[in-house]
Amino acid sequence: MIDIKQIHHVAYRCKDAKETVEWYQRYLNMDLLVCIAEDKVPSTKEPNPYMHVFLDAGMGNILAFFEITGEKEMSRDLNTPLWVQHIAFQLEDEKALVAAKKELEEKGLDVVGVTEHGIIRSIYFFDPNGHRVELTCVTGNQEQMKGLKEIAPKMLEEWSRTKTPPRQTAWLHEKEFA
Repeated sequence: MIDIKQIHHVAYRCKDAKETVEWYQRYLNMDLLVCIAEDKVPSTKEPNPYMHVFLDAGMGNILAFFEITGEKEMSRDLNTPLWVQHIAFQLEDEKALVAAKKELEEKGLDVVGVTEHGIIRSIYFFDPNGHRVELTCVTGNQEQMKGLKEIAPKMLEEWSRTKTPPRQTAWLHEKEFA
């Protein structure tokens, strides 16, 4: 039986590895852990020079990027709205989230939010590659989280049948929170 312990890393493409590392160091205080560069893809042996960088995202989590020189210039999935694909990092609490928003704005980033999601609050901005980044803090209690987990299978089944949003979690975005 497969027994996953955690995500080792999530990898994205970047336009410029050095610029990307410096951005994540400057704005999110991530340390550069490892760089791997090859002329060929290890798994397929196809020629495709790349630089693969790994950044410390805290608590054993790693964020990785590939700069690839043997492919067309990177773009995003143009059939997917900008808000869908994103990288989300959890902060300790709402005080840390508000402080992060202030710090990022003082450093010149355009930040959207604080956005209320009922059980979390989030801010959003873009890295130099066009990847949307979210910083979030959990505000929901254990009872709310347990209830959401319990109704998840039923909601998924309803969505699968109807392709219409089930209403069980509408409360998350229906009221304004202070």
